[in-house]
Amino acid sequence: MSYAFHTVDVFTEHAFGGNQLAVLPNAEGLSPGQMARIAREFNFSETIFVFPPENPANTRRVRIFTPGAELAFAGHPTVGVAYVLALTGEINIEGDETRIVLEEGVGPIPVLIKSREGRPWFTQLTTAKIPELINGGYDPEIIARGLSLEAGDLDLDSGYSIEVVSAGVPFLIVPVKSVEALGSARFDERAWEAVVRSGGTGEVFIFTEDESSKARAGVLNGDGVLRARMFAPSFGVPEDPATGSACACLGGYLAWRSARADGTLRYTVNQGVEMGRPSRLEVEVDIEGRTVDSVRVGGRSVLISSGTLHVP
Repeated sequence: MSYAFHTVDVFTEHAFGGNQLAVLPNAEGLSPGQMARIAREFNFSETIFVFPPENPANTRRVRIFTPGAELAFAGHPTVGVAYVLALTGEINIEGDETRIVLEEGVGPIPVLIKSREGRPWFTQLTTAKIPELINGGYDPEIIARGLSLEAGDLDLDSGYSIEVVSAGVPFLIVPVKSVEALGSARFDERAWEAVVRSGGTGEVFIFTEDESSKARAGVLNGDGVLRARMFAPSFGVPEDPATGSACACLGGYLAWRSARADGTLRYTVNQGVEMGRPSRLEVEVDIEGRTVDSVRVGGRSVLISSGTLHVP
């Protein structure tokens, strides 16, 4: 059997940056085992397979695979596939803004496609699930050891703490004090086993405030720039250049600590810098009465290749 595919760099406006994604826009006939093998063949952080929707009111049904697992939800495949479907004419663009709904394992995901002169240029998802706190109270020494850092490198004095947060996929969020500490982190799988035994996850998202935030309103006031890295070896992803689902969790994490009670908080997250694949993710969090009402993650994408995949 032959299947068309496209590859795209997501959360970047420059080719060979951002997070790589393989898209099969018409994947009917593929079994889960075949999809898993195809994902391993591409060996990107994720590969996304597109099917007709189960509910005719929605746009498409999708399944997302890493080289090691299937995911119920992931950010960069969601915004990337919307861009590809719009760019290639698989879905119709309706003026400057087109709204579609993708069926994923966590439920329906609304996606906004912004266009200029009939071409998509920015896509933004709204999470199906509001971020929720899963667990906290971790030993900084154990966490730091798993990241090849010192406990003093962790930023636990700025209103932050180490927490597992989920918006469909759980991540252990770890604040660090500086860009230098962020860059020197190295995931130690053997040491991380102690974190998992203490109730943590195998997926860790570390972040720090970028220097430019200090000249703005400030992260905890809902306006800031951050740098981040994500490690998920249990998914077959040693490090991810851009992680929309983790940034959605981070948006909720920051909103819970915000000095603002109502309105929209906006953050820019720069990820993948240390990997040589700089990515830019735009996060928006609506809050009402200090409660998170919705979370959106968006960015640019660039089409890299198109071709035919031959599946035995």
